[in-house]
Amino acid sequence: MRILVTGGAGFIGSHLIDRLMNDGHEVICLDNFYTGHKRNIAKWLDNHNFELIRHDITEPIRLEVEQIYHLACPASPVHYQYNPVKTVKTNVMGTLNMLGLAKRVKARFLLASTSEVYGDPDVHPQYEEYRGNVNPIGLRSCYDEGKRIAETLAFDYYRQNKVDIRVARIFNTYGPRMLENDGRVVSNFIVQSLQGIPLTVYGEGTQTRSFCYVSDLVEGLMRLMNGEYIGPINLGNPEEYTILELAQAVQNLVNPESKIQFEPLPSDDPRRRRPDITKAKTWLNWEPTIPLTAGLKLTIEDFRARVNSQN
Repeated sequence: MRILVTGGAGFIGSHLIDRLMNDGHEVICLDNFYTGHKRNIAKWLDNHNFELIRHDITEPIRLEVEQIYHLACPASPVHYQYNPVKTVKTNVMGTLNMLGLAKRVKARFLLASTSEVYGDPDVHPQYEEYRGNVNPIGLRSCYDEGKRIAETLAFDYYRQNKVDIRVARIFNTYGPRMLENDGRVVSNFIVQSLQGIPLTVYGEGTQTRSFCYVSDLVEGLMRLMNGEYIGPINLGNPEEYTILELAQAVQNLVNPESKIQFEPLPSDDPRRRRPDITKAKTWLNWEPTIPLTAGLKLTIEDFRARVNSQN
């Protein structure tokens, strides 16, 4: 099958491409390299089934494909807040362009949405019918509201133009190839531990997250794409950890001597985040399999190798 992955040189996109290539598909990777990196897909560059196109999806493009995994968008606060207008344009214009392409060539289209559509949730755990508690004018809204309108566009193209869509709401994902400077809690803690500096915990560290290892997430995305359920569907790990527990887990694996430093909580930071994955279990027969400690070990190895190669 001929498959397009937007944002394919990024963290999740490159792991998805690994799976698709190993399964024998023809893959086109589209990326503007804002947060993606060529090293993530370097091993495929000489493969005749792989094509890399440097392109910004806010501009239209014509391609012949059968499936589109639409992952392109900076996904960490550091990057999406750096140029919030660009983030909104990527989510709105980029999604419009990719849906237009799917309509023209009759490709199946999967939108990588986010748990951020639930905002700072009043309902716990979050299930797909919950409509969220998002601040539309907050610092995070370029991403949160951008993804909400991307979902709107996907369902409008489905209803109006009969585009064959799938919508995944992705919860916190971690693993090798995360950017060292992306500001996400897992990469922050690992980098700080490796550098021997105190681990920064915001607030009292009582806010919770659920951490899904990237290979589990990719499996979920592929099952959604190739199944009959449209979504939206939560993909994430239902095991909930406080940020302080995560800091202590990384501390124990990297450097038990490192200190933990508490800082004030940023604005609009969700207090609790955990997916209800009943639909994923029911419709996709999917649930995460990689325990947090095992996933953290693999992620730490990757970060350590990158830090050592820079020294």
